[in-house]
Amino acid sequence: MRIVSTNFIPDRSRPGLTTTAIGAIDLQGAGGNWATVGRRSRGGRRVRRQREKRKGKSVGLRIGTLNVGTMTGKGRELADMMERRKVDILCVQETRWKGSKARSIGAGFKLFYYGVDSKRNGVGVVLKEEFVRNVLEVKRVSDRVMSLKLEIEGVMLNVVSGYAPQVGCELEEKERFWSELDEVMESIPTGERVVIGADFNGHVGEGNTGDEEVMGKFGVKERNLEGQMVVDFAKRMDMGVVNTYFQKREEHRVTYKSGGRSTQVDYILCRRGNLKEISDCKVVVGESVARQHRMVVCRMTLMVCKKKRSEIEKKTKWWKQKKEECCEEFRQKLRQALGGQVVLPDDWETTAEVIRETGRKVLGVSSGRRKEDKETWWWNEEVQDSIQRKRLAKKKWDMDRTEENRQEYKELQRRVKREVSKAKQKAYDELYTRLDTREGEKDLYRLARQRDRDGKDVQQVRVIKDRDGRVLTSEESVQRRWKEYFEELMNEENEREKRVEGVNSVEQKVDKIRKDEVRKALKRMKSGKAVGPDDIPVEVWKCLGEAAVEFLASLFNRVLESERMPEEWRRSVIAARLRKVVEICEQQYGFMPRKSTTDAIFALRILMEKYRDGQRELHCVFVDLEKAYDRVPREELWYCMRKSGVAEKYVRVVQDMYERSRTVVRCAVGQTEEFNVEVGLHQGSALSPFLFAIVMDQLSEEVRQESPWTMMFADDIVICSESREQVEENLERWRFALERRGMKVSRSKTEYMCVNEREGSGTVRLQGEEVKKVQEFKYLGSTVQSNGECGKEVKKRVQAGWNGWRKVSGVLCDQKISARIKGKVYRTVVRPAMLYGLETVSLRKRQESELEVAELKMLSNVIITNRGDCCPERINGAEIHIGNSLINNRNNNPRCIVIPSMPAGASVNYTCHMQGHHVNVIIPNVIQILPLCEVEVYGVADQIYQYPVIKISGLLDKGTGTGN
Repeated sequence: MRIVSTNFIPDRSRPGLTTTAIGAIDLQGAGGNWATVGRRSRGGRRVRRQREKRKGKSVGLRIGTLNVGTMTGKGRELADMMERRKVDILCVQETRWKGSKARSIGAGFKLFYYGVDSKRNGVGVVLKEEFVRNVLEVKRVSDRVMSLKLEIEGVMLNVVSGYAPQVGCELEEKERFWSELDEVMESIPTGERVVIGADFNGHVGEGNTGDEEVMGKFGVKERNLEGQMVVDFAKRMDMGVVNTYFQKREEHRVTYKSGGRSTQVDYILCRRGNLKEISDCKVVVGESVARQHRMVVCRMTLMVCKKKRSEIEKKTKWWKQKKEECCEEFRQKLRQALGGQVVLPDDWETTAEVIRETGRKVLGVSSGRRKEDKETWWWNEEVQDSIQRKRLAKKKWDMDRTEENRQEYKELQRRVKREVSKAKQKAYDELYTRLDTREGEKDLYRLARQRDRDGKDVQQVRVIKDRDGRVLTSEESVQRRWKEYFEELMNEENEREKRVEGVNSVEQKVDKIRKDEVRKALKRMKSGKAVGPDDIPVEVWKCLGEAAVEFLASLFNRVLESERMPEEWRRSVIAARLRKVVEICEQQYGFMPRKSTTDAIFALRILMEKYRDGQRELHCVFVDLEKAYDRVPREELWYCMRKSGVAEKYVRVVQDMYERSRTVVRCAVGQTEEFNVEVGLHQGSALSPFLFAIVMDQLSEEVRQESPWTMMFADDIVICSESREQVEENLERWRFALERRGMKVSRSKTEYMCVNEREGSGTVRLQGEEVKKVQEFKYLGSTVQSNGECGKEVKKRVQAGWNGWRKVSGVLCDQKISARIKGKVYRTVVRPAMLYGLETVSLRKRQESELEVAELKMLSNVIITNRGDCCPERINGAEIHIGNSLINNRNNNPRCIVIPSMPAGASVNYTCHMQGHHVNVIIPNVIQILPLCEVEVYGVADQIYQYPVIKISGLLDKGTGTGN
């Protein structure tokens, strides 16, 4: 027996033993199990006191690593295993999934993965549901290395998944892997925790002589060259190989078994300074997810300051009013609550409370929790039972490797695959059948949003930085910073001159609000919008019908008479009336009736084109205002309203809206405390854009020129002139007119552009400071270039189209959703993004071709079916060709796919990523026209493009895209 250092982790699997502060005892030399042991605590009281002291201040994690062999068909089974084994974080290797996304795999688990080849490599990290929202950053370095950064109760935890090259791989590939892993480690701050779960394909070996600082004694067999690389990496990064510190039976140390060989190649590493947080590490046996590898799991305890969780907001299920039966029940219960009367009470407070209470009773309240996992709802009891039988068979085979046990396991494995496929197919058939109905189409966009959201790495920004750049992690500090920022933003005025002159108020009689005005306003309001502070959506008023019209008309008129609004009600109801009495200048395009961004873009492009044709210079300055909405002085707002001829009654009502206004900031970690808003316009108010237009109209009255020399879209201003000196003078006049009244011109975002610039034209200055000169500018979302070209705008439109396509790719790439539904999603989501503003552009044929090619790449999905009702034979050696012309469809036309053999009644799906308009199916050595194929091309037929010509040893019907 000898005394050794306490650098090693104690074996806490032995109850009743604690570690002294002086040293530990090594019992290995005495023939006992190796463990660090100290004196026994007195009756466990000290341990209990320590546990009580630590209670609520620690977070226990179970972190594992597993080489799955492939993730195909194993997602739900892997999630089930993690749930059963209580694993929170799992690093997976050899996923063999191509792409870089995040995907829900069931039971609340989410997989973040990366791969470049569907046949080899690929890494990923699986997180439990409660940690998914804590993801701050995902780094996908290669198909062998990726990392995640999580924030757990204020502690930063970096999880790295690695898959080292096998022993037979080239040395260059191995060096590349270790170089990538080094770069990841060097990018992580030293104060943050790191856990690496990897298949290193190396044996660190048994014993630790000379390497005591980075590993324990409990490896397996002899060390090889790859294992030495693992040890060298641990020394280089000051890390410890966690597996080797805990004495376990060999069965609980072996991570790989195949062909009679058993060894240790999967490891968990962490910083040496955090080894004390690891209390156990072992190999889990008896699981059948992976054929050859076994999962390694360690137990880690993070000492944290527990944060008080914000309460989950529960919402009334107002959306149920879409159903007529729910709406009718709501009306009946409301009538009962009002004593059998149809007429609503006169005062707002009573009416609002009765409506809210009735809504909660009739429609119910949401729990605020996460909805059911839509991606794995097909997982049923039959599949679970089959998985359990397969797992037991795998365990039986591991214990007794006879041929009979092996065959039993293989048969159950095949049966499970069939049952999983069958259950999945049945559930999704029901889903797609419902989506193909008119009622189901409404759920289609929700499904697309859900799949897009599930594919994102970071769904919420839960941490921010303070003024000094330090990262804030606690919910209280994050909320405090949000409040601090917005309170400062919304209560700070720019310097301005005080108005000396006054303006006469317009004391005119204001007509009462009529019922037909309220009726028209309710009809125009869209359903499905977010509720305000009163928690009453527009659907309620539409459901109540004429009773709501009478109540609202009476309420609005009382507000006009008293010039006082309810405290919780700040919704604008007089915007339409203000528009009737106020005329806004023609230079204002923002939020004006019968005007849009397209009009302003078109006017600017036409002006630039005329000067380009005449070979004359055109000078344009794009003016940007700093925090325009948030810095409008209230006194200037009242002045501009009165000067515009707004009746004093309306002015006083608007003043009441802004009196004692308070707001809160709703963020990912909850809701901040209320604070006053003394400056600027209300955010999100329907009236604010029109009030801002009134202010800009009055402040620019003396400096603006006629359109298109001056154009405004809210706070986006463009000033044009024929000379640089003139546009500089106009810019200075605009600056003076705006800044003397509290609106500030941004020096960093205001930009200057010259069309047909001659040599040495120079730039313009603003108060002696040069304005940034550009060759292109994104005006209202459309890129205009100084040379008059539109090539960059076309490329950006194509990119915008692809961005929209990726958002709904979960629907568009689903082969089981019908072409009709896909076409609708494409026309409403992708095409508007791609074609925005292009009606103002003169496109060349080459640019039209770019748009056409992009659309065809998105839409060219082909299905070939061997119809059994007309021909029972097989299709052998059929080829699909995509070409720009049927005339030139020979050797230079690329061959896309070959069907070696396809039985009757079977189909082949193919997504074409090549250019072209026409599909040609050729069956070699067949001369006569055979009625054995049906070809369908998804999504190409529309208002712009004609149906593709489809040829199967002869032309088919162009109208349907199919033939016999």
